[in-house]
Amino acid sequence: MISSSWTAATLLLPFLPFTSATSSYSISPTNATIPLPTSPGSLPPPTSWPSDLPGVPYTSQLPSPELTSILQQVDPVRIQAIVEKLVSFGTRHTQSSQTDPERGIGAARDWILKEYESYAAVSEGWMTVELQSYVQGVGGRISAPTNISNIIATLKGSSEPERIVIVSGHYDSRNTNVSNFIDDAPGADDDASGVAIAMELARILATHRPLATIQFAAVAGEEQGLLGSTYMAQTLSNRSANVQGMWTNDIVGSPIGDDGKNQSNIIRLFAQGIPTNESTTRSTQRLSIGGENDSPARQLARFTVDVGSNPVTGMQVETVYRADRYLRGGDHLPFLAAGYAANRFTEPREDFKHQHQDVRVENGTTYGDLPRFCDWEYIARVGRVTGAAAWSLALGPDGPGGVGIGTEGLTNDSLLRWERVYGKGKVKGYEVLWRGTDESSWRGVIEVGDVDSVVVGISKDNVVFGVRSVGENGYRSPAVFPFPG
Repeated sequence: MISSSWTAATLLLPFLPFTSATSSYSISPTNATIPLPTSPGSLPPPTSWPSDLPGVPYTSQLPSPELTSILQQVDPVRIQAIVEKLVSFGTRHTQSSQTDPERGIGAARDWILKEYESYAAVSEGWMTVELQSYVQGVGGRISAPTNISNIIATLKGSSEPERIVIVSGHYDSRNTNVSNFIDDAPGADDDASGVAIAMELARILATHRPLATIQFAAVAGEEQGLLGSTYMAQTLSNRSANVQGMWTNDIVGSPIGDDGKNQSNIIRLFAQGIPTNESTTRSTQRLSIGGENDSPARQLARFTVDVGSNPVTGMQVETVYRADRYLRGGDHLPFLAAGYAANRFTEPREDFKHQHQDVRVENGTTYGDLPRFCDWEYIARVGRVTGAAAWSLALGPDGPGGVGIGTEGLTNDSLLRWERVYGKGKVKGYEVLWRGTDESSWRGVIEVGDVDSVVVGISKDNVVFGVRSVGENGYRSPAVFPFPG
């Protein structure tokens, strides 16, 4: 039998560069080996690819003066006060007391509601607050019928209220035993930190006027199976709500992991690949054209990195290409299941001594999710990243619809088509983005003007394309991936 190495080498011969050093290949019948060049200098030098392509290098979107002012108002002292107040309720377990005014999830719910209502009071009617409740029946981690309440502050969009942007955190907590609703479960990092960001952004933005609607949600029942977020996502889906993007902040309280290293300027962002609700036909087509890295969730992640990593936020967003941490989940998953683009923020490296633990000291080590293990400045920086992303999406135009790439004939040029955005904000034009198929971030951008199609001198075989809208205010939509058509 001929060796597999001999076969592979023979198949590669037609593709090897032909030079004087490589033109005398021979195959010995005794050992079936190929003498390769001994001097690297005998091979032609490598060249960059692709080269001489149209457009300009891709650059990030920096915060506008208004957004800079908004982000500078995120206050670590206020964040600390919110987290410590939530911890003061002892436990916020989903099945803890709903009626005790000082202890349990009911007391926490009522306090968050009043805080949101105080923000709405200065919004001149633009912000409303809703207590979204239902009764969860027995099953899974719920041992008795239980009231699940989400508190949602909605800042209505000034010109495109039908477009919705969501920021969330979960206000329920747990200790070592997920069914223990009696003992303390402080839940400072998991997830009072995320709720504090939603509340602080609601406070600041209540007096501002985004084009699209922004919702700031504190959801319940996350530890019992994403109950509150599932109800919220299903409610939006049932009315065909146009949710353009959703971020959950969950476990964003500390940059110090169990290895003791401080990564104070990094936040992880989890982004799903192939959409949960995508049809088999569509996902098969996506795989066939190499679009598995260009789902709406990953386009939202690229957008978030673009607007959230800058000197004003003081952070670098690091995208993780999976829906969540390994075999774990969060409140963005029900939104993904409903077909919405959604991402999760989580600190760079978790410390599991301070997560899902009874408060105790063992062998000199303190366990428990306590406020003293949180970094208020770090949470504020994560809040600025979240605020930059939410505001930029709500100020930007809707993305182009029906984005497709022509396949009528074989050509090394690429025809891109899309549906213009009409009657929704002020769109001044469109941009075509491109990157190599092995790259995760956009490399080039081509400004094409206010048109609905363009021929680009780049082969669709070699790059990945995206098309985005550009608003007259300078804000841009996330890119939309083109399918054949």
